Amino acid sequence: MVDNLENEHLIEALQEGSENAFTVIYQRYWYKMFLVAYRKLQDKEAAEEIIQDIFLRLWKERITAKINNLDHYLFAAVRYEVINHIRSNVTKGTYAGNAMDFDLLSECNTENQIALKELLSQIEEGLHVLPGKSGEIFRLYKLEHWPISRIAKHFDLSEKAIEYHLTKATKSVRNHLKQALYTWLVAVTAFFFQ
Repeated sequence: MVDNLENEHLIEALQEGSENAFTVIYQRYWYKMFLVAYRKLQDKEAAEEIIQDIFLRLWKERITAKINNLDHYLFAAVRYEVINHIRSNVTKGTYAGNAMDFDLLSECNTENQIALKELLSQIEEGLHVLPGKSGEIFRLYKLEHWPISRIAKHFDLSEKAIEYHLTKATKSVRNHLKQALYTWLVAVTAFFFQ
C-alpha cells in the first residue's frame, strides 16, 4: 500500500514538473524495464533505445499523460514499444522468426492465436474503407494504445477532431465486424445443416 501511495505522489509531482520525481521514477524503473525489453529483443542497443524513448516521452507528455498506475503504465509502454520494434523490423528480416514472441500471444494457445489473427485481419479490412487518416487514427489509438493527445500532436489536429475520427472509424469497424460475423455464421450453419 505504501508503494501505491508513494507512486501516486511521484505521479503528481511529475505532472507538476518535478525533475526530482522524474529522476526517482527513472532510477526505480529503468533497469527493470530494460530487462523486459532485452529479454524479448536480445538486442542491448535496441532495448536501451526503447527505454530511453519511453522516458523521454514520459517527460514530454507528463502533463497530458493519464497515469493511474505507474507500474502498469511503464511496463505497458515497454510491451507496446517492443511489439512496434519487432513489427517494424519484420520487413527487414531481423525478427522474422520471433515476430509473435511476446507476452500477449505467448500465453495464448494456437486456436486463440488464429482467432486473434483473424480478428485483426477483419479489423484491418474494416479500416480499408475509411479515409487514410481515420484508419490510421483508429489503429494508433485502439491497436497501439497511443493517448489522444499524442495522436493530436502527431496529426497536428485538435483532440476533438481526433475523437470525431475515432467515432467514425469505430462505427465503421463495428459494422464491418458485424457483417463478417453474420457471413461466418451463415457459412457455419450451411456447413452443419447440409
